Order: sequence, then structure tokens, then C-alpha cells
Amino acid sequence: MTKRKTLYLANPYGFSVQQREGPLVALVEVLESMGAEVWEPFSRNNQVDKAVAGWAYQVGQSDLRDVREADGLFAVVNGCPPDEGVMVELGMAIAWEKPVFLFRDDFRKCTDSEVYPLNLMLFTGMPEKGWEAYVYGSVEEITDPDKALAKWLRDAD
Repeated sequence: MTKRKTLYLANPYGFSVQQREGPLVALVEVLESMGAEVWEPFSRNNQVDKAVAGWAYQVGQSDLRDVREADGLFAVVNGCPPDEGVMVELGMAIAWEKPVFLFRDDFRKCTDSEVYPLNLMLFTGMPEKGWEAYVYGSVEEITDPDKALAKWLRDAD
């Protein structure tokens, strides 16, 4: 039996009850339905007592460890600019040469480039040609068997 690939879900949705119970649940469900073992940082690493000194450092270290140990990273990059924590996690994944996939259902453009919809550095972990296959504009699009995430999840280790 093939081990499921782990996918770190970099997202800002855990800060809001509405987003945690809506869009976050939908993303986790669709990624799991495709066979990924989803590592969602708010559910994995935020069960801390914020009254205890050092809690923020511990959360940061746990998230860093999860990004390093995950097989790939799926990042929610809504906003102009996107959430700074997500950007740090995405930068670490790119530096560690992990497969990265972007989710943006925000129609605003946040770029100086005529090619990329976001800061060009977010695309440095993707191929020069065909990077569009790594970007998702809706939850429904995530399951597209011809896009990069589905192909990556199908490939054997």
C-alpha cells in the first residue's frame, strides 16, 4: 500500500470562526477526498494556552517543522497582499524545493507582472511553462485530474 502524501495547508482561515467552519472545512474535505493527508496548522498546532509565556514561539516552531516535514504545500493566497504567515510558509516550502500549489478565489490582481496574478516570487517553485496548472481559482477546480495537484497525488513516491 502506498503511503498518502502529506500536504501542509497554509491558510489564514483559522483566525475566523466563520472561515474556520466554512471555507477551511471545504478545502480540507476536498484535499482529503483526493487522497492527501492534510496538515492544517490551526487544528494541529494551535491548542496552546496563550496565558503561558512562549506560546507564540511554540506555534511558530510547530508550523515550521510541519512545513519542513510535509511532502508538499497548498497555500491560500487571497488578499492584497496575501496573509504574511502564509507567505512565510510558502517561501520555506519553495526554499526546501517542495511542490507548491496556490489557491486564490479572490478576483483582485496583486502584481506588477503582466503574466502572474500575484507577486512573481510566489511562482518560483513552479515550472516556467505550465505554472497555471498549479493555481486553483475555486474549490471545484482542485479536483481537476489534469491539473498539477491531482497528478502529484497520483504519482508514486
